[in-house]
Amino acid sequence: MSDESEIRQMQPAVLAFMGDAVFNLFIRERLVLKKRATSHQLHFEATRYVKASAQAKIAKELLKDFSEDEAFIFRRGRNAKSNTIPKNADVQEYHYATALEAVMGYLYLTDQKERLHLLLEQSAAIIERCETEKEK
Repeated sequence: MSDESEIRQMQPAVLAFMGDAVFNLFIRERLVLKKRATSHQLHFEATRYVKASAQAKIAKELLKDFSEDEAFIFRRGRNAKSNTIPKNADVQEYHYATALEAVMGYLYLTDQKERLHLLLEQSAAIIERCETEKEK
């Protein structure tokens, strides 16, 4: 793979493209191993984690704990121009979600697997905590 400085300079949308795949795979694996359900039910469950509003919530909670490099990538991702916004997300949520995915893509491509796994676990815990709080 490229060296870290090359990865750092990649377009934020490219990093987010990678991060989206990493986050989706993590969530799908987590659900498959923890829940007995049909593929349709698992897909529905996964969307609770990976939709833009959920990722924006995650990003806002994790942002304070980002390293200097992660914060740099996050800012680039959040400020990147976007030609499309999903129909179920507002613009700010979409920018935060893209920024979070860019950080995950960056960590994956720079082989910072331990840090990536920590952020992925924290991300899932944030959504699960929010769901538990809603049920109360």
